[in-house]
Amino acid sequence: ACGAKHSVAFRDDGTVVTWGENASGQRRDAPMSADFVAIACGGNHSVGLRNDGTMVTWGANGLGQRDDDTPTCAGFVAIACGSDHSVGLRNR
Repeated sequence: ACGAKHSVAFRDDGTVVTWGENASGQRRDAPMSADFVAIACGGNHSVGLRNDGTMVTWGANGLGQRDDDTPTCAGFVAIACGSDHSVGLRNR
């Protein structure tokens, strides 16, 4: 996945790899767990979907992209990012 000046990928084992600019923590704050099944990048932030259906966010938060209101409950099946926002699709 590509943001404005950073990129994120995940390996077959579910770990995240980041590269590019780090002015807003796009790389520094990336989680090190090995349970990701999807990733998405916004302009300067990223979202990861874990295999338990929870989301984790890192990077910029100037517009609430990764605010403390990030849903922590499970049940998400897809994620996406715009330049300054993130969304998750939950399974009913």
